[in-house]
Amino acid sequence: MGSYLEAYGSQEELRAKRSHRIRLGAGIGAIVLVVGAILYGSFRNYTQEHQVKAFLRLLQAGQYQDAYLMWGCSEATPCPNYPFPQFRQDWGPGSTHANVEAAQLGDVQACGSGVLIHVNIPGQQSTALWVERGTGVIGFAPFDDCPGVRHLRIGAFLKSLFGK
Repeated sequence: MGSYLEAYGSQEELRAKRSHRIRLGAGIGAIVLVVGAILYGSFRNYTQEHQVKAFLRLLQAGQYQDAYLMWGCSEATPCPNYPFPQFRQDWGPGSTHANVEAAQLGDVQACGSGVLIHVNIPGQQSTALWVERGTGVIGFAPFDDCPGVRHLRIGAFLKSLFGK
């Protein structure tokens, strides 16, 4: 049987190892939480952003019928308040949105059942589009910012730091 002081020293060594493991686990947990939050914030609206980019590519290629389908409308069953001739007038070659080659996605906000995405075309005011989460249908946003919700705009801040 060892002396009291020998036993005391071995207990301190075990406590030090346990303390080190706890600090290491807490540090790794904090890093995982931060990385998870950043990834969630970056990719939670990825599908809707991809939908708007596909819409802009269709417009750029002149495939207005297919782009009109992304609005949930077709020439056979046009939207009651947005017929195809009006769509062509708004998005066609002679419209203010004709320069879609230079269009970039701006501020993206999640609002309830959809996502509000600003499309920035050089030389004109930003256009706010709404993408419904469940269906992927695109339309003009009913408002410029989500009402009643304060947004941190962390994504816009990070884009301003690290470029496009």
